[in-house]
Amino acid sequence: MAKAAEARKARSELLASIKSGKESIEKVLKQAKENKTIGKTKVTQLLKAVPGLGAVKVAALLEQAGIDPDRRAAGLGERQREALIDALK
Repeated sequence: MAKAAEARKARSELLASIKSGKESIEKVLKQAKENKTIGKTKVTQLLKAVPGLGAVKVAALLEQAGIDPDRRAAGLGERQREALIDALK
């Protein structure tokens, strides 16, 4: 249980840092394979943390890039990751 609480805390800190602008979504997505906290977070959650992106815009971005809404960050392919980063620029 302590491990789960620690993971939730790390995930909430990650999302807060994206919201505040300390971390860019590009950097976070590129670290997804190495960092377990990022890798286990759903792409939808990461994108919703970006200022200016809500549920509708996130759904449209994922559909445009051909990414399942339930996909976790570590499960993204290289092309999917690049498509998302390009769409956010």
